[in-house]
Amino acid sequence: MEWLEKFNKVFESKIRLGLMSVLVVNESMSFIELKELLQLTDGNLASHLRALEDISYISVQKQFMGRKPLTTYSATEIGHEAFTEHLLVLEKMIRQNM
Repeated sequence: MEWLEKFNKVFESKIRLGLMSVLVVNESMSFIELKELLQLTDGNLASHLRALEDISYISVQKQFMGRKPLTTYSATEIGHEAFTEHLLVLEKMIRQNM
């Protein structure tokens, strides 16, 4: 099954799949927005964001709003491509099993 070779193991984690789903359709989202939307703890969210950042699927922007730090995340072009390819593989898998 050729499509299995293109299956992206990074997205086996439902948290990473959820993060990329959100970041691909939004220009950027803050740590707090992602935490609330996906209902994750700080530590769990941070570890999955770091994993995606380490492979360049997302980028991080750190700035200040007044005196408070604000960290936002965006999907990179590489991340968009990897996520799109992963979705295509899933679609092929589903169609073959219908």
